[in-house]
Amino acid sequence: MRSNIVTRALISATAVVGLTAGTLAAAGTSFAASETTAKPAVSAEAVTPAAVNNLGLSTAEAKKVQRWLKTYWGYTGSIDGKLGTNSWKAFQRCLKANWGYTG
Repeated sequence: MRSNIVTRALISATAVVGLTAGTLAAAGTSFAASETTAKPAVSAEAVTPAAVNNLGLSTAEAKKVQRWLKTYWGYTGSIDGKLGTNSWKAFQRCLKANWGYTG
């Protein structure tokens, strides 16, 4: 029983030393990497909003929506799987006709 306790203590101590050494080694490399790839906190580049919002749909699903909008609600854009302004306008027509959308 006593040797079992000693074995567990030895294994635990070895694991702690190994984890500590690994953590210190990783901290050193991550610190060195962050210095070489540091970027400024503020950028002078202009930020433009995305003109496309697929609302969580895949490209294939968005194409199906565009085909439906083209068939029933006057969508005139291309079937590209990117729900942009024309898709939203066609969808608004559907919402106005069926759900009392006023926005």
